[in-house]
Amino acid sequence: MNLDIAIDQKDSVYEVKLTGEIDAYTAPKLKETLVPLTQTKDRIVEVNLENVNYMDSTGLGVFISALKATREYNSELKLISLQDRVQRLFEITGLDNIINIDSTVRGGK
Repeated sequence: MNLDIAIDQKDSVYEVKLTGEIDAYTAPKLKETLVPLTQTKDRIVEVNLENVNYMDSTGLGVFISALKATREYNSELKLISLQDRVQRLFEITGLDNIINIDSTVRGGK
Protein backbone atom coordinates (compact mmCIF):
# COMPACT_ATOMS: atom_id res chain seq x y z
CA MET A 1 0.00 0.00 0.00
CA ASN A 2 1.08 3.56 -0.58
CA LEU A 3 1.16 6.53 1.72
CA ASP A 4 -0.62 9.73 0.74
CA ILE A 5 0.57 12.95 2.37
CA ALA A 6 -1.52 16.14 2.42
CA ILE A 7 -0.28 19.35 4.04
CA ASP A 8 -2.46 22.25 5.18
CA GLN A 9 -0.97 25.44 6.60
CA LYS A 10 -2.62 27.94 8.92
CA ASP A 11 -0.17 30.59 10.10
CA SER A 12 2.71 28.77 11.81
CA VAL A 13 0.75 25.50 12.18
CA TYR A 14 1.18 22.80 9.56
CA GLU A 15 -1.19 19.84 9.58
CA VAL A 16 0.21 16.79 7.83
CA LYS A 17 -2.58 14.32 7.09
CA LEU A 18 -1.39 10.81 6.33
CA THR A 19 -3.40 8.08 4.64
CA GLY A 20 -2.12 4.55 4.12
CA GLU A 21 0.68 2.56 5.69
CA ILE A 22 4.04 3.66 7.06
CA ASP A 23 6.64 0.98 6.44
CA ALA A 24 10.10 0.51 4.95
CA TYR A 25 8.71 1.31 1.51
CA THR A 26 6.84 4.53 2.38
CA ALA A 27 8.96 5.88 5.28
CA PRO A 28 11.57 7.64 3.07
CA LYS A 29 8.82 9.68 1.37
CA LEU A 30 7.39 10.64 4.77
CA LYS A 31 10.81 11.57 6.14
CA GLU A 32 11.68 13.82 3.18
CA THR A 33 8.37 15.64 3.68
CA LEU A 34 8.09 15.76 7.48
CA VAL A 35 11.61 16.54 8.70
CA PRO A 36 12.04 19.75 6.65
CA LEU A 37 8.71 21.04 8.04
CA THR A 38 10.11 20.77 11.58
CA GLN A 39 13.27 22.67 10.66
CA THR A 40 11.78 26.14 11.08
CA LYS A 41 11.84 28.06 14.35
CA ASP A 42 8.55 28.29 16.28
CA ARG A 43 6.63 26.12 13.82
CA ILE A 44 4.01 23.63 15.01
CA VAL A 45 3.66 20.45 12.96
CA GLU A 46 0.61 18.32 13.69
CA VAL A 47 0.63 14.89 12.10
CA ASN A 48 -2.85 13.41 11.69
CA LEU A 49 -2.60 9.61 11.77
CA GLU A 50 -6.33 8.88 11.71
CA ASN A 51 -6.09 7.11 8.35
CA VAL A 52 -2.90 5.18 9.11
CA ASN A 53 -3.75 1.64 10.21
CA TYR A 54 -0.25 0.15 10.01
CA MET A 55 3.19 1.40 10.96
CA ASP A 56 6.43 -0.48 11.55
CA SER A 57 9.73 0.47 13.17
CA THR A 58 10.90 2.46 10.15
CA GLY A 59 7.92 4.75 10.70
CA LEU A 60 8.94 5.23 14.31
CA GLY A 61 12.39 6.19 13.07
CA VAL A 62 10.91 8.95 10.92
CA PHE A 63 9.10 10.45 13.91
CA ILE A 64 12.27 10.25 16.01
CA SER A 65 14.16 12.14 13.29
CA ALA A 66 11.42 14.78 13.17
CA LEU A 67 11.48 15.07 16.97
CA LYS A 68 15.25 15.62 16.94
CA ALA A 69 14.78 18.39 14.37
CA THR A 70 12.13 20.09 16.51
CA ARG A 71 14.53 20.22 19.42
CA GLU A 72 17.27 21.66 17.26
CA TYR A 73 15.03 24.30 15.64
CA ASN A 74 12.71 25.07 18.59
CA SER A 75 9.63 23.88 16.74
CA GLU A 76 6.93 21.48 17.93
CA LEU A 77 5.76 18.06 16.73
CA LYS A 78 2.36 16.70 17.74
CA LEU A 79 0.76 13.44 16.66
CA ILE A 80 -3.04 13.44 16.59
CA SER A 81 -5.93 11.04 15.96
CA LEU A 82 -3.96 7.80 16.23
CA GLN A 83 -5.73 4.49 15.70
CA ASP A 84 -5.34 2.18 18.68
CA ARG A 85 -2.89 -0.22 16.99
CA VAL A 86 -0.56 2.66 16.05
CA GLN A 87 -0.94 4.20 19.52
CA ARG A 88 0.12 0.87 21.07
CA LEU A 89 3.31 0.87 19.00
CA PHE A 90 4.31 4.22 20.53
CA GLU A 91 3.39 2.96 24.00
CA ILE A 92 5.30 -0.33 23.70
CA THR A 93 8.46 1.51 22.63
CA GLY A 94 8.06 4.24 25.26
CA LEU A 95 7.99 6.95 22.59
CA ASP A 96 4.64 8.15 23.92
CA ASN A 97 6.64 9.62 26.82
CA ILE A 98 8.83 11.82 24.60
CA ILE A 99 6.58 12.66 21.63
CA ASN A 100 3.50 14.86 22.12
CA ILE A 101 0.61 12.53 21.28
CA ASP A 102 -3.06 13.53 21.43
CA SER A 103 -4.65 11.27 24.02
CA THR A 104 -7.78 10.71 21.93
CA VAL A 105 -7.34 7.26 20.44
CA ARG A 106 -9.40 6.23 17.43
CA GLY A 107 -10.76 2.72 16.94
CA GLY A 108 -8.98 0.30 14.61
CA LYS A 109 -10.40 -1.60 11.69
